[in-house]
Amino acid sequence: MNVGDAAHRSGLPAKTIRYYEEIGLIAPARAANGYRDYSGDDIHRLAFLRRARNLGFSIDDCRQLMALYKDRGRASHDVRAIAAAHVTAIEEKVRELQSMRSTLQKLVHACHGDERPDCPILDDMAGALVSDKPQRRIDGQRIEDGGQRQGATGDKPDRPRSSKPGPAS
Repeated sequence: MNVGDAAHRSGLPAKTIRYYEEIGLIAPARAANGYRDYSGDDIHRLAFLRRARNLGFSIDDCRQLMALYKDRGRASHDVRAIAAAHVTAIEEKVRELQSMRSTLQKLVHACHGDERPDCPILDDMAGALVSDKPQRRIDGQRIEDGGQRQGATGDKPDRPRSSKPGPAS
């Protein structure tokens, strides 16, 4: 079957199928005219890859899982190790997302959301709020309490000088 039919049957876009071939995850046969000719086994492998990617496995993990799937002499502990490492990575990502959510909830609560221009959300993104981090930086300059910028040496940067000539002294 052609790539369009393979896409329909596997649930993957044709572009993804071609990419998987390009990186060596699948290798469909070629017809006499040079067109790809996907077999039932190819469709099964594509569905396997679709499920693995939907579970968040990386391409490298998919490559390893596919090799283990094809290897009838595999040890299940090899598959388990890949899946367990992925669970650990997901748990870390969940902790990061929960931390982001908590921070954003606090910032949303602190923002008045009215006509005033001051906004703790923007201040935090700019690094001007005192927070649990000892120092914040904007453009490589440390932010002191009160929002004063200091250079890497701790000196306050010079104020921009006006290009207009000042009064003669």
